[in-house]
Amino acid sequence: MESIAATSLASLWDEVFGTQPDPDTWVVIATAVAALAAVVPHGVWRLSRNAITIAHEGGHGLVALLTGRTLTGIRLHSDTSGLTVSRGKPTGLGMILTAAAGYTAPPLLGLGGAALLGSGRITLLLWLSTILLVAMLIMIRNAYGALTVVLTGGTFVVVSWLAGPQVQATFAYAVVWFLLLGGVRPAFELQAKRRRGGAGDSDADQLSRLTHVPATVWLLMFHVVSVCALLGGGRWLLRL
Repeated sequence: MESIAATSLASLWDEVFGTQPDPDTWVVIATAVAALAAVVPHGVWRLSRNAITIAHEGGHGLVALLTGRTLTGIRLHSDTSGLTVSRGKPTGLGMILTAAAGYTAPPLLGLGGAALLGSGRITLLLWLSTILLVAMLIMIRNAYGALTVVLTGGTFVVVSWLAGPQVQATFAYAVVWFLLLGGVRPAFELQAKRRRGGAGDSDADQLSRLTHVPATVWLLMFHVVSVCALLGGGRWLLRL
């Protein structure tokens, strides 16, 4: 029995941390087009943006924990807004990093995913994504948020356990393209809201109050991170 268990564990280790064949180039391009179709049309974006909000609020929560703050809860709302609440020192580096993590999380997660896919680790990407979603579910404090995370995490579980290698590869590339492309649009939306006099308590404005650096500078930083992540991640995905 011990020998069987050891063999099974070794097989699972190889499956998760091993490499899988890259999909055909047309699959990579097709998933990029599909992700673009989920980001550009306003009607579709109103629904698909929920996934970006999960990454956004998850970024706040993860960095809050990493900087020693106490994460008390995360809420996701049907209008694709969200709220992450943490306790700790109201100023200082930890609070600055936590506030800066929201808009930068989706493109940086996409960049990390592109690095994994570029090295052929499709299964590892799916498993890591599932683990992060399960960890986030523990901190969700409203029904809509829980439903959104459960549906998203359930999709990853189904694909990871039941789908074949081709479907897993297609799904993984679509997810990463979506994070890279979808990570660009929110900063432009925030810029438009601020131009109309709205979003006075946005992440950029909070960062401005914390650092005495103009909010436009932080907004520019969001743009730079998202565009650079898209360019770098896209090169990895297209194997340029």
